[in-house]
Amino acid sequence: MKTHAKVVVIGGGVVGCSVLFHLARHGWTDVVLLERDELTSGSTWHAAGGMHTINGDPNVAKLQKYTISLYKEIEELSGQATGVHLTGGVLLAATEARLDWLRGVVAKGRYLGIELEEISPDEAAELMPLIDPRQFVGAVRNKEDGHLDPSGVTHAYAKAARKLGAEVERFTKVEDIVQRTDGLWRVITNKGEVVAEHVVNAGGLWAREVGRMVGLELPVLAMEHMYLITEDMPEVAAWNQKTGTEIIHAVDFDGELYLRQERGGMLMGTYEKANKPWSEFQTPWNFGHELLEPDIDRIAPSLEVGFRHFPAFQNTGIKQIINGPFTFAPDGNPLVGPVRGLPGFWVACGVMAGFSQGGGVGLALSNWMIEGDPGADIWAMDVSRYGDWATMGYTNAKVRENYSRRFSIRFPNEELPAGRPLKTTPVYDLLSAKGSQWGVAYGLEVPLWYAPEGVKDEFSWRRSSDFEHVAKEVETVRQGVGLSEISSFAKYRVTGEGAAAWLDHLLACKLPKSGRMTLAPMLKEDGRLIGDFTLANLGNSKSDDWFLAGSGVAEQYHMRWFEAHLPKDGSVSIEALGAKLTGLSIAGPSARKLLEKVTRSDVSNTAFPFMAITRMDIGMAPCLVGRVSYTGDLGYEIWVAPEYQRAAYQALMAAGEEFSIGLFGSRALNALRLEKNYGSWAREYRPIYGPLEAGLDRFVAYGKQSDFIGKQAALAERKQGGRLRLRAFVVDAADADVIGDEPIWYGGAVRGWVTSGGYAHHSKKSVAIGYVPKEIADEAYGFEIELLGKRHAARMQPTPLFDANFERMRG
Repeated sequence: MKTHAKVVVIGGGVVGCSVLFHLARHGWTDVVLLERDELTSGSTWHAAGGMHTINGDPNVAKLQKYTISLYKEIEELSGQATGVHLTGGVLLAATEARLDWLRGVVAKGRYLGIELEEISPDEAAELMPLIDPRQFVGAVRNKEDGHLDPSGVTHAYAKAARKLGAEVERFTKVEDIVQRTDGLWRVITNKGEVVAEHVVNAGGLWAREVGRMVGLELPVLAMEHMYLITEDMPEVAAWNQKTGTEIIHAVDFDGELYLRQERGGMLMGTYEKANKPWSEFQTPWNFGHELLEPDIDRIAPSLEVGFRHFPAFQNTGIKQIINGPFTFAPDGNPLVGPVRGLPGFWVACGVMAGFSQGGGVGLALSNWMIEGDPGADIWAMDVSRYGDWATMGYTNAKVRENYSRRFSIRFPNEELPAGRPLKTTPVYDLLSAKGSQWGVAYGLEVPLWYAPEGVKDEFSWRRSSDFEHVAKEVETVRQGVGLSEISSFAKYRVTGEGAAAWLDHLLACKLPKSGRMTLAPMLKEDGRLIGDFTLANLGNSKSDDWFLAGSGVAEQYHMRWFEAHLPKDGSVSIEALGAKLTGLSIAGPSARKLLEKVTRSDVSNTAFPFMAITRMDIGMAPCLVGRVSYTGDLGYEIWVAPEYQRAAYQALMAAGEEFSIGLFGSRALNALRLEKNYGSWAREYRPIYGPLEAGLDRFVAYGKQSDFIGKQAALAERKQGGRLRLRAFVVDAADADVIGDEPIWYGGAVRGWVTSGGYAHHSKKSVAIGYVPKEIADEAYGFEIELLGKRHAARMQPTPLFDANFERMRG
């Protein structure tokens, strides 16, 4: 075994072998994979081997499509059969709500290049003869579904990697990982030690244990997963003989089942409600090619549905029940990427759908390690989407919930209850008493809307029980003054003698003067957006003190970026303030009058203009107040230490009675920002868009002297014009509004996609925001947006629906 390597990959399952292959294919051949036993000895060997392109996140779906397309290449390069069967499949809907969801899947496929077709239950039964079409209301056909040989695929990756120069060491158990003072990693095994620049934790069932070697507690948990294989079925034999083809895959979402042919019988798997974690706290190192004891009683309710939906199963015997453990993250997506605070340590774990996602994970991670960027928008898989709040107890609760809902509908207005509440602010109980309906962002409870007694969310694809109440919250803001809780924003403090120079290099904006704020795009080296913030200068002639506010869900993501770019001389310090700073916001035409009643500071437009920031007391509470509002109205953001938040809230609410103050939540805020064409991080602003494309180029200081990160690439985009433009549309919708990822049609073809939207209550318009090619970005008419299977006329809305001249916001 070699003693030095550029990369050590830990784990010989399909994910680890994919990472090894992609690193070698990209030119990093000084790489070695360490496996404690034989390859495939964790979850890989007993996997059902299904593969599919469908995923709730379009960017993950793209990587799944890549994974499936890769199998032919690795088979040819390695000489190892992968056993790929591209049978195609049907996705079945037993309810109208499920059919609406499937129509959204078909719509996404239009701009992802995934060929999907809505068909009737009878047409589905013609394709998959075991179906009782009377049990379903509709279906979708997918030609790219299939199955494969898990062992063959894994060994094909490994053999291909070896041919490219990589090495694989079996029966080599990693016992410890230690970082040296020079930053290199000592990977200590039962066969000796390897020193490496990079370590990849692809440990699968043992990912937690590998993480713990470097002080990392990863949010993953293994669940027992069962599928059965039937005896040979005459219906299967008859179909094979009649058509010369296998029976295609089927996913019965409402039955929580997936099915495919297995030799002369069928394989049926289930994600049952009565699920069971495996080895909750520590995975035994001696576990290998064993299976767990089957528990047919636990999956019996799902099987009963399966026998009703697929009657032929009633007449056959069960040959084998497979019960094996698979690891899941709390939301069911993988954990991929570099780990903050551990330079050179990477993770590729929690990849439950390894044969659909393993190739994409390997591609993204190898790109990231070699090029410094994953080469795709993989936010849904980024390990940084979780922070320290994702404890073992939280992970256990959320994984169990996610597993039980694997095939359940997640409505756009549905909030899942497991693991909550976890993080709350000091006014949580006060807002609950006012009827707050809570959501969650980065572990923190956030108010969505305020319900009268006896009213709650009714989950739906269409406008629901919150609609009229959110409308009232919107009018409270537009007609008087509203108050919202905004602690979910990420907050950062930057100090040190080098702070100004560092921020000038890190951010693309012009730095504001003392007491002022500005919008601050942050770019990667390729000129694409990696963040957008509000930057405030709190310093004076004697000190540097800067405040940044940004997306709360991206706190860990952005701290990883900040810390990776800090100067080595200690001249700059950055702190994520998290729960150390809470927030309130007031907005509306009476907001200034309210603020005047609770502070002695001069908050007139002359003394405290738009984008000003200063410290002042709100009642008795010391606060940091900035004149800015995401509502697009006259407004103020108030930042306050948690011990003073209740006092500030009570002072504002008491003084606001004169102005009929009311509370508003994030759903009203969404309606308000849509009227201003405001975008948001992780929807409109993502690392696949440039500032010109995203409409943020007006905040980029192209002419400033500092050579900020991404400057040359941004200048090139400005000169060439980019490919896309972010635009707002008014949609002729009836009883439902876009939520994001719907296709935008123009001239009879899909030309773009929606990033977000909703109903703008004050303007009484259904609004969509999305990207279209620049060539058609200034056309007023001719657009359509597909929503729940129907195309609706959409008109370009180039100017904001509300306060187009910004008089209210700046006045």
